[in-house]
Amino acid sequence: MAQPVIVQDATLRQFARSLAGVFSQPQWKYFVIVLLGLLHNDSAQTLCGLLRQVATMASVSGLSRFLCQAPWSVEALTALRQRRFDAQMAAAIHQAHATQREQRLRRRGRPRETVVTGFLILDDSTHVKRYAAAMEGQGWHYSSTERRCMPGHSLFQGVYCLLGRVLPLTPQLYRQKAVCAREGTPFQSKVDLAVQAIQRFVPPPDTHTHVLVDAWYVSKRVWQAARQRGWDFTGGLKANRQLRRSLADGQRVWLSLADYAAHLMPEDFQAVCWPNQVGGHVVYGHLMRTRVKKLGACQVLVVKPLPDAPSQQYRYWVTSRLTDSLEQVVAAAATRWTIEVLFADLKELMGSDQYQVRSAQAIIRFWALGLCLYQYLDEQRGGLQALRQQPVTLGETRTWLRQRHNDLLLDWIGMQFTAGATADQLRSRLRPALT
Repeated sequence: MAQPVIVQDATLRQFARSLAGVFSQPQWKYFVIVLLGLLHNDSAQTLCGLLRQVATMASVSGLSRFLCQAPWSVEALTALRQRRFDAQMAAAIHQAHATQREQRLRRRGRPRETVVTGFLILDDSTHVKRYAAAMEGQGWHYSSTERRCMPGHSLFQGVYCLLGRVLPLTPQLYRQKAVCAREGTPFQSKVDLAVQAIQRFVPPPDTHTHVLVDAWYVSKRVWQAARQRGWDFTGGLKANRQLRRSLADGQRVWLSLADYAAHLMPEDFQAVCWPNQVGGHVVYGHLMRTRVKKLGACQVLVVKPLPDAPSQQYRYWVTSRLTDSLEQVVAAAATRWTIEVLFADLKELMGSDQYQVRSAQAIIRFWALGLCLYQYLDEQRGGLQALRQQPVTLGETRTWLRQRHNDLLLDWIGMQFTAGATADQLRSRLRPALT
């Protein structure tokens, strides 16, 4: 059943109004339509699919103009979302510092400073568009699900994770050199986008930032961009990266990670818990302090899934934190999976790969509006987890909110009948924007 715009959960209404400063009044109407459409739609998340979920006066052309031409800014929308996030997290940050002060050991001298760490996670995701031939920014990108290069768009995304809450940052469209040359736009590599994201991000006050990336983004430039801001850095490593080792005679040599790991013995590994949403599973890790070419002093983590796993199944990580224990490095590396969950939820729940708009600006805006709904659902998930005292997925939160909206809709229908409305009048008021 289509949802009237006036029948919303109070939390969704308040969230939408907190971002109203980005939009004019006509634009804000379409912003609310997109939020409700993404929340309630189970079919293809196209413009037509969204309008079928909302009972209001709107057209496909109007929604298309809102995405393609209307003068509103994705960057301004992100700034408002982050301001809201920072305000919500201020009390939790203060409480985390207070808890650390209470728990630290009493000893002579100046007490150790408390640290609340937020994780800035960077990655990209391919949005496959098999049959689209006239979209801007479209190229051939490797798809991990298809395990081959596919036509489509590459979404570069940053996400900030702090005390169990998630803030998606401004989405960006990565274009390959050939696409930039064809469309006459300046080229930016994925490393350029990562450096730019690190330099521009402003974390909440009284927090420390730890950058997490996969092996694609572990380069000298990205490493230095994080270190120049006084931030920590942890990322995946490819097996061919070179690290320095000292021989028994004192000579220093450079070995590839694969060659070094091949000589590790079973007793060099320790069992450690790799955390996840359901508690975690046991892996076997080896941590050493060394130097990696072009990165400098660091710790390298080698992880294997089973005690007798072959070296082909080893995974490698590097961190700038030189004093962390094996458990701490593993916990940081596991946190990077947050962005993979975000990509999966964006595609499955918000249909971020189902758009049918053609301009690059409209595509980025569609992603940005989906991230608005993601942030709202994450806010509600925090309250739902506290209520249920157990982990809750974003999909479960979405189902719970949709049920609340359906209950509100039934209450509204009953009130309309009580006020004397006829069935034909209600049928007219509940008619979808697009049938």
